[in-house]
Amino acid sequence: MNLPEVTWRKSTHSGGQGECLEIADGLPAGSPVPVRDSKHPDGPHLLFPAPAWAAFIASVKAARN
Repeated sequence: MNLPEVTWRKSTHSGGQGECLEIADGLPAGSPVPVRDSKHPDGPHLLFPAPAWAAFIASVKAARN
């Protein structure tokens, strides 16, 4: 997947320790979710299927409650 037009963002819960993941914003709904290591922005990225990413986020939110 070519990602030149996406905007990468870090989690709002990033502690500023330099050990952050970034996700790409601006892709159509249902697209795979690109994730990369913020320390290596020009390095590879992983693609997660949208339903799997949504399930991951839901489980993280549920664990905080």
